[in-house]
Formats: sequence, C-alpha cells, structure tokens
Amino acid sequence: MERTIKLLVLLFLVFGTFLPVKADDSAYLVTPQNVEFKLCTRTYIITPEKLFYMAIASAKENRFTVDEIQSKTGYILFTAAGKQYLASVLKVDDTHSMIKITPVNNNYFFAPGIVLNFFRYIDLNGATPIVPLN
Repeated sequence: MERTIKLLVLLFLVFGTFLPVKADDSAYLVTPQNVEFKLCTRTYIITPEKLFYMAIASAKENRFTVDEIQSKTGYILFTAAGKQYLASVLKVDDTHSMIKITPVNNNYFFAPGIVLNFFRYIDLNGATPIVPLN
C-alpha cells in the first residue's frame, strides 16, 4: 500500500509538471504599467448628456471616490487606487460623444483595469434609456 502511494505521488510530480497552465487575465488589469493614450479614449453613439450620466454611474458602480463633478464643462474628477483621474465628456456631433479618462498628474503608469472597467460599465449599460424621476 505504501509503495502504491509513493508511486502515485511520483507519477503526479513527473506528469503534473507538463500540464498546461492558463495565464491569469486579471493580472493584466491590476498590474501597474505604461498605458497608451488611445486606451484612455472611447467614442460612443450616445448624446453627451447621457454619456455624462453614464460616466457618473460608472464611477459609482466601480466604487471610485468622486471628488468633483462639473456638469457645464462635462468633467468628473475621481480617485481610484490612490490616484486622481479626470473623465471628460466631449460632444463630437449630434449623436456621437467621446469620453477621455486621464490621470491628473499626466503619469500614464497605472493599472489599465481602472479605465477598462470604467468603459465596460458604459458598454454594458449604454443602451439603457435614461428616464426622469417623478
């Protein structure tokens, strides 16, 4: 019996090292790295007003700390992972708008998951109509 257990352990050690290991995709999202500016901008087929409200909802949903909101110029200042970011909503034309998320200190060495998760919320919920509360 003891010999069988030793044989099984030996076989596991020998053949277990050849099994493929799947890389963890979440490490890419949370590891600080140099982020390209084009990753920080995205254009949507949404009016600027709706995109601004979606950006506020995205910051809340991602549990970022909203420091300041300026609705007239369309920017949101928020803090994530100890760094401040500026989300600016710009009007492209009547049906398109663009959002830029940039670090306040212009140091693009941060975790790309902050920007990607911000955009992911807007991607998933952008088609939802905004209705006024009564």
